[in-house]
Amino acid sequence: MDGTLVDTEPYWMVAETELVTSFGGRWSHEDGMQMVGLGLWKSASILQAAGVDLDADTIVERLTSHVQHQLVETGVPWRPGARELLAAVRAEGMPTALVTMSVGRMATQLAETVGFDAFDVIVAGDMVTNAKPDPEAYLRAAELLGVQTRDCVAIEDSVPGLAAAVASGAVTIGVPHMVPLAEGDADVLWPSLEGRTAADITAVYTSTRKIHG
Repeated sequence: MDGTLVDTEPYWMVAETELVTSFGGRWSHEDGMQMVGLGLWKSASILQAAGVDLDADTIVERLTSHVQHQLVETGVPWRPGARELLAAVRAEGMPTALVTMSVGRMATQLAETVGFDAFDVIVAGDMVTNAKPDPEAYLRAAELLGVQTRDCVAIEDSVPGLAAAVASGAVTIGVPHMVPLAEGDADVLWPSLEGRTAADITAVYTSTRKIHG
């Protein structure tokens, strides 16, 4: 979700900065970049080490509420081509799942702003025990969809997200945004979702399965 469908990473960095500085600490852009793609409770431990004297659940609650407020005040910053690709996939009747390490209430908020029924399933960070790069969230999403992960295509923008998708057995498409992705992190790298179609996703799946089985 964050970074793949919506450009919310800057919102998270604002929330992190305000939280750390409220406890007298310093938080740089580089500090924020290390959080991209991590589970929120792992991020909370990093913020605690930076001087935030709160328990992890409270940190997650405050960060999420801050980002949700920004979404209401500023609007949802959709990534280029994201909604259009979702619409094309749904028009083809493909089942879809939103797999994110943000919490469920934020994932639901964003899903409701798409403008159509975009997802059959949402699996969020507070619905799993193990965050990305563990594959649990992807395995759970496939289970809820009633499919095998090897029959799925996962689209991710971060290294931890791609690692989770690869470990689940899904075919992977990497779309780098805030952090660079290397050849080999995903089955295919796309510079953007703009102009992509359901046929493009099917082609990636077919060609990858021909190579790897």
